[in-house]
Amino acid sequence: MRSIALITLLQIATHLAAQNPIITSQYTADPTARVFNGKIYLYPSHDILATPGHGRPGWFCMEDYHVFSTSDLVHWSDHGVIVSQDKTPWVKPDSYSMWAPECVDRNGKYYFYFPSTPRDSSHGRGFTIGVAIADNPAGPFIPQDEPIKGVHGIDPNVFIDKDGQAYLYYAEGNIYVAKLKTNMLELASEPAIVQNLPAKGLKEGPFLFERNGIYYLTYPHVRNRTECLEYATGTNPLGPFTIRGVIMDESPTCWTNHQSIVQYNDQWYLFYHHDDLSPHFDKARSVRIDSLFFNADGSIQKVTPTLRGVGITRATGYIEPDRYSRISNTGVSIDFLDSLRPYRGWKTIFAGDNAWVQYNSVDFGNHPLDHTLARISSTSDATLEIHADSLYGPVLAEIRIPAGEGWRIITTPLAHFLPGIHHLFIRSKTTQAVEIDWLRFE
Repeated sequence: MRSIALITLLQIATHLAAQNPIITSQYTADPTARVFNGKIYLYPSHDILATPGHGRPGWFCMEDYHVFSTSDLVHWSDHGVIVSQDKTPWVKPDSYSMWAPECVDRNGKYYFYFPSTPRDSSHGRGFTIGVAIADNPAGPFIPQDEPIKGVHGIDPNVFIDKDGQAYLYYAEGNIYVAKLKTNMLELASEPAIVQNLPAKGLKEGPFLFERNGIYYLTYPHVRNRTECLEYATGTNPLGPFTIRGVIMDESPTCWTNHQSIVQYNDQWYLFYHHDDLSPHFDKARSVRIDSLFFNADGSIQKVTPTLRGVGITRATGYIEPDRYSRISNTGVSIDFLDSLRPYRGWKTIFAGDNAWVQYNSVDFGNHPLDHTLARISSTSDATLEIHADSLYGPVLAEIRIPAGEGWRIITTPLAHFLPGIHHLFIRSKTTQAVEIDWLRFE
């Protein structure tokens, strides 16, 4: 029984990575995503919960950095710790202030930029920014002995223009920019405040990218009570910039947000964070991804956060209806499987006839599948239908659930097999309460 329980727990812990949030093995925030060697590498900060003597309780607490990678935006590999506060010469070893990082490549080297609190008062008060260097995007990274001279702030972002000039952006009340020398370790110009950004409200987390000759400066901004994501555009990395609008509206529950935007396989993606795994404490955050689109004039279409996220789910993998693309207005809700262990994921609760959820982009392949398995709990007789492509599309399976106690895996033969990629609609055919964790096809 112990082996079966362990396998089930590992399945729950690992297959969640296909949807938002994309990492459930730890808290992650402030994501910088980069494309290196045909893969996306993710460099987030690593939130942990402070304990007495280890960080400031009730505040951000970060002691190291991990790097993750993917080639399909669904399965993420954790390459482990790449930089930590106790192994970086200039960082105060008990500061727990390894905040939002960055990584870029140049001339076969990878430069990892990170802010923290220095151990030596000669570097000044507050945060400064250091660099670690590696020959591989997953490390090992070797921190430099000293931080970058002349820089005091957080949230480093580095942009290398087409002419080879590198720019460092960072935040300290305002957003600053300075040129970098070709060694990527020293400033080539004095930092200057980026002009024409909003005068009121906190601005931080700069991330600049270029598309079709337009330079997009994106940043979180507290316009009201929490951070929304905004952007400004210009024709030069140094500006001037013109405020263009909002990329993502503020969250009602998570005070911070932090973004990066990358193109991968001809699609643009927005990486950001939310408090999915810690809804009552927004200093423990989790990284999300959603697709991003441009209008014909180059403006960015506002991104609506989703639980489904991006990527294509294999029909033979775990499909989690709680990470839905759309949901009916009544009769269905989402909750944690275990409120004391949020990393175990969520469940979908159907409590009304014809309540439904939509889950997009499931790949059934070409090899016929003949049954579905679903992890379900219901104390009453109940029925769920799985439709393809629309709410009243072909019925793939009718799952009849006998009354019982606890979670069970119910096997149901398929009524139809449809090859290729389809959207799924899971619909309740009873008023009795039904809970579903996941389903998959075989």
